Amino acid sequence: MSDHRKKSPLVLAVDLGTSGCKTALVALGGKGDNGEIESASVVGFEFAPVELVLPPGGGCEQRPEDWWQAFLITAERLLKKQSHYREQIVAICCSTQGEGTVCVDEKGEALGNAILWLDMRGAPYVEKLAGGWPSVSGYGAAKLWRWIRLTGGAPALSGKDPAAHMLLIKNEHPDLYRRTHKFLNVIDYMNLRLTGRAAATSDSILTSWVTDNRDPANIRYDDGLVKMSGIEKAKLPDIVKCTDVVGMLRSDVAQQLKLPQLPVVAGSIDNTASALGSGCVDFGDAHLYIGTSSWIAAHVPKKKTDVFSSVAAVPCALDDRYLMTALQSSAGSNLSYLKDRILYHEDELLREEHVPDVYKILDRIAERTEAGSGGLIYMPWLYGERVPVEDRTLRAGLFNLSLEHNRSHIIRAFFEGVALNTRWMLTPVEKFLGKKLDRITIVGGGATSNVWCSIFADTLGISVRQLDQPVQANALGSAFMAGLALNLIKRSDISERTRIRATYQPDPDRRTVMNRSFETFLELHRRLAPVYHRIRGLKK
Repeated sequence: MSDHRKKSPLVLAVDLGTSGCKTALVALGGKGDNGEIESASVVGFEFAPVELVLPPGGGCEQRPEDWWQAFLITAERLLKKQSHYREQIVAICCSTQGEGTVCVDEKGEALGNAILWLDMRGAPYVEKLAGGWPSVSGYGAAKLWRWIRLTGGAPALSGKDPAAHMLLIKNEHPDLYRRTHKFLNVIDYMNLRLTGRAAATSDSILTSWVTDNRDPANIRYDDGLVKMSGIEKAKLPDIVKCTDVVGMLRSDVAQQLKLPQLPVVAGSIDNTASALGSGCVDFGDAHLYIGTSSWIAAHVPKKKTDVFSSVAAVPCALDDRYLMTALQSSAGSNLSYLKDRILYHEDELLREEHVPDVYKILDRIAERTEAGSGGLIYMPWLYGERVPVEDRTLRAGLFNLSLEHNRSHIIRAFFEGVALNTRWMLTPVEKFLGKKLDRITIVGGGATSNVWCSIFADTLGISVRQLDQPVQANALGSAFMAGLALNLIKRSDISERTRIRATYQPDPDRRTVMNRSFETFLELHRRLAPVYHRIRGLKK
């Protein structure tokens, strides 16, 4: 333990992702006794998994009470282990998965399961809402213009955002809709449980597509968009900034955690938090997040939208700028799928009570396998895709599998497939930013893999910077938001307090191999997309 950590303000940072809840104690860093700047760092953390519920018809849900219990379990466990730090904790701040929908009643109690960002059941309703003549990519031109002019984006036709979730509830569960007092996103629900106040953050409300976002410091509801959404305005929560104090910790929660009634800072959804946690706060400085899903994001000075590639600059934690975000549906989930459903699936072929943690083994296998995976190409579209194409019919697959391939080739192909998909996304991102990227900072669970960082560098053809604590980017971002809220840090401090572990440069020979793989990858999408449409029984 450094002397500086003994004195540094600490934030209890909550990172609630799709896979589970991580609660961390984060030291904000600052000038040490020797005059040098100490990086912000995670003092300790605990994790608890949260189960997915998969209803038929493209559904994906979780139980809100599971989120809350996972937080309490991890917070109690952490604070017991790090009890000597309790007096240094100055705030609580959450970051969570985004684009989820929780119905709560007037008492603040959840009415059933939360609908998650992977859920596509609302697609027919949002298609009807968004449609019209003349049509542009499935949207009525006048509606699309209005959404983009005011919000910077538009409802996803795949149904994977709250605009579609709320319509699904209204049309298929009218009694639930009637009993709903407020529709909340995931971060909003956690803040409700922490403080008793129902409020949306400026970024969590975005994908309800009912706000005027033209002034990043004053995000507000637009009555015309609310009316167009088909949702009653009374069912939408108040809006606060990500760096606002949303309230004080409820007395019963404080008592259970043996904490004072600390300020609870509003926080944000995960991509906003990771942008701060990566240290990429200057205009055009991009980060790549590899978790269950993935995205590339960078702060930009103006609101802007690329309709055809589904890339947009949207409200974020810094109210003098926007965050350009390009999101892909499946990244690290592909390795989870490989491990859980293929390599260690518990059936007649494998009967083990405990499946080993194999990710480090997968890294070693991928590292010793040649670049290009012997010509094997993996397409990582387990749950459709969003950028650079919005297509919920796409599905994953291995191409060119032969007797010459073995398990090592398949494992490396999974790593490379996600990197190839990211390169596909990079083209519209660079067009949006108006410049070629020469580096990108990688964060998230996938960034703990050194070989994956190297594969990304070879595939993208740029320098890849690995954050020192890449899996803690969201927690670090939450802590930075709390520091900004309490005037403990300035925006300019964030990049100074971010530590880079390693930088990976493209290898020329492997780069040539991955260029060829990328050409094949693009051709596979072009030829297979119509087949997926036909299989899924949907029109292109």
